Amino acid sequence: MQINEAITALQQRVNIASTIDEITDSHLAQLLTTTASKQPENLAFTSLGHSINFAQLNALSDAFAIYIQQHTDLQKGDRLAIQLPNVIQYPVVFFGAIKAGLVVVNTNPLYTERELVHQFNDSGAKALVVLANVAHSVQDVIPKTGIRHVIVTEIADLHGTLSRTLINFAMRYIKRAVPAYSIPNALTLRGCLKLGQKGEFQDPNIAVDDLALLQYTGGTTGLSKGAMLSHRSLLSNVAQQKLLFKAFGAPEDEVNSTAVLPLPLYHIFACSACAFLVSQGRHCLLIANPRDLPSMVKTMSAWPFSVFYGLNTLFVALCARDDFKALDFSNLSMTVSGGMALTSDAAQRWHDTTGVEINEGYGLTETSPVVSINTGGAGRKLGSIGVTAPGTELKVIDGEGNALPCGEKGELCVRGPQVMQGYWQQPEKSAEVLSADGWFATGDIAVIDEDGFPQLVDRKKDMIIVSGFNVYPNELENVISSHDKVLECAVIGVKDERAGEKVKVYVVKSDSSLTSEEIIAYCRTQLTPYKVPSEVAFIDDLPKSNVGKILRRELRDADASNSA
Repeated sequence: MQINEAITALQQRVNIASTIDEITDSHLAQLLTTTASKQPENLAFTSLGHSINFAQLNALSDAFAIYIQQHTDLQKGDRLAIQLPNVIQYPVVFFGAIKAGLVVVNTNPLYTERELVHQFNDSGAKALVVLANVAHSVQDVIPKTGIRHVIVTEIADLHGTLSRTLINFAMRYIKRAVPAYSIPNALTLRGCLKLGQKGEFQDPNIAVDDLALLQYTGGTTGLSKGAMLSHRSLLSNVAQQKLLFKAFGAPEDEVNSTAVLPLPLYHIFACSACAFLVSQGRHCLLIANPRDLPSMVKTMSAWPFSVFYGLNTLFVALCARDDFKALDFSNLSMTVSGGMALTSDAAQRWHDTTGVEINEGYGLTETSPVVSINTGGAGRKLGSIGVTAPGTELKVIDGEGNALPCGEKGELCVRGPQVMQGYWQQPEKSAEVLSADGWFATGDIAVIDEDGFPQLVDRKKDMIIVSGFNVYPNELENVISSHDKVLECAVIGVKDERAGEKVKVYVVKSDSSLTSEEIIAYCRTQLTPYKVPSEVAFIDDLPKSNVGKILRRELRDADASNSA
């Protein structure tokens, strides 16, 4: 049987449409305006003990859009970077920027100066909204970039009073007082919103194929690339999620039900989930610091949540806690996993604790991100990545690009409305993965069985996934090799029970005094924490091919043998 025939047959068995309806919205923020008009008083987001409803979110995002239009020189298509954790300010700024016709550049608040300079310059960002707690990290970055507008927001902005929950969070999240920073001409978000509330919004005439988001993913050359996601791509993926989630058996009329979102909104998985939840009118409980498990569990205990988004490491950590096990799970009807592979052990622990199965999904930054998901019942097969999203085609190709039938292993390719337009200002890199007729080569090795279920069996790329975040060895090797005492190095991923994978680096010394502590300390100055190696091994020579290419697979195989 041909692959897409098998996929369509599976979709029919689980009552999922094979296509999505024509996209009628012209941009992503219309999801918010539609919901706000239908259910203005229903809660939209809660974070750090404070909630806003859809009418308030819509009005605040309007104010931000008006500020952009009337008090800056930013034009439609200009890029604005958002460097925020999961606080209410994020959806306000995100939807406001979209309404103004800007392109959002999601930015990790913990990025180092090197990472920030590259992302801001590569994207051509002209504006930045940043949390005050990390503003000190960008003060030296701004002069090295084209950013002309910096807007700083305090944790308590948009909160009526500084609640005890907020104070407790601040103590845990910051660990210290807010570091002093000096950014000339920086403005406050509160001030910008006040100015915006005095003006009148002007429709920028956004088209559905205009760019909405530059979502950065790791680069095989050591520098991250911006995946160009259009409004059509993101809206299509929202529509696909709606049809997939309908197959979960979750009630469609769960208006104002609470979904817990501990995953960071600057990650494509959570960003897309946020858009989907807004479109459904669901209340989203944002967890600003999921590493603080006691506070997270306490926050969840106040809400009868029906949806939970997570990933493998978080499921394991929560299920090991007595306070989490004591929560009321009677309303929980849907648990979605993404970002990294879900282990059978983690899935079983979650089911034993909550009584609910996890619906594991598969996706990539370049696909906005959902490609498929296990829907449960006939739509679940152990070891597979589930049912393919409506309107999505899959194929498996051999090394020469020939399409293979069901049951044969090759590189998985995806075609559908959610696929990116390409990599920002990198046509050669785009052409390497995106064909003229729209097929995206994922780099994952898969086999699709006669029942239409895809299964990932290997990874073509050397990418490492640490707690759901992509880590690319070349980037780390470029950084580590710049250390004065390093002759050369190679980075691999090794299995880790907590994070799925962790980073290990093999180093050839140029100075015998070099220690692993020096390597790790150096990496911490150059790389965001999840990229920093957990293990350092010194080696006399790295395995190489006849042409001098470092053979990471030999290192992985040797490491696996030694661990067995």
